[in-house]
Order: sequence, then structure tokens, then C-alpha cells
Amino acid sequence: MSNTIIARCEAQKLRMTDQRRTIAQVLQDSDDHPDAEELYARASKIDPRISLATVYRTVKLLEESGILEKLEFGDGRARYEDAERDHHDHLIDMTTGQVIEFCDPEIEALQEKIARRLGYRLHGHKLELYGSPIKKKD
Repeated sequence: MSNTIIARCEAQKLRMTDQRRTIAQVLQDSDDHPDAEELYARASKIDPRISLATVYRTVKLLEESGILEKLEFGDGRARYEDAERDHHDHLIDMTTGQVIEFCDPEIEALQEKIARRLGYRLHGHKLELYGSPIKKKD
């Protein structure tokens, strides 16, 4: 499978209008977890003809096609990321909404160990941690 969102859309024979291609490019260039409104703001700077409805329809199509992954972090906003990104977990800052990606070998090993102890082989997992910054004493 190709590593770009646009190439995977084309490989799946999705109809790629100019507007869909722009939205896919914005997603491809994102290193964060944009919601539909953020995608709309970024895409409409490139092509002012793009509507918010087009963004919603496009992300739904890409999610249903397995190209995008929908993430919900409890703030009422569906966010999106490339479904084929390298594995990572998320730490969500509950004060700012910032999403921090991380991968920790100890956590990965512990999850495997727990699954084996319970008689299972892991095929995947999602880990979301929710927290707020620790206040440093002066």
C-alpha cells in the first residue's frame, strides 16, 4: 500500500475531485489531529470554493475507506489522522486540548504481557491518557 493518502485514494479508485484532492493533501501534510473545522480552514486557504459540507463528506468517505482514522478524545470534536501512520499512543492535555503522540516500549511490552497472561495474542490496541500539567513549585 502506498504511503500517501492521495495515492491510497487513487488505488481504491475513489473519485478524486480537485476539492477532495486538496482536502487529502491537507490531511497528508498535517502533523496534528485536525477536526473538520480545522481541515476546512486549512483547505479553504488553498481553494476558497471548498465548503465545510465537502470537508465532512470527504472525511467520512476516507474514514469508511479505511484511509483515515476518526479519533474522539471526549471534547465533542471528531479528529482525524492517517490510518497508516506508525503506531503511537496519545496523551491529551485536558486544559488545552493539545494531543501529544508518544510510543513507549515499556508500555508496549506490558500490554503484550497482560494479554498473554489473560490468554490472548494482541492484534492491536489504542491507548489514550488524559491529564493536566503538573504545576511546578517555584
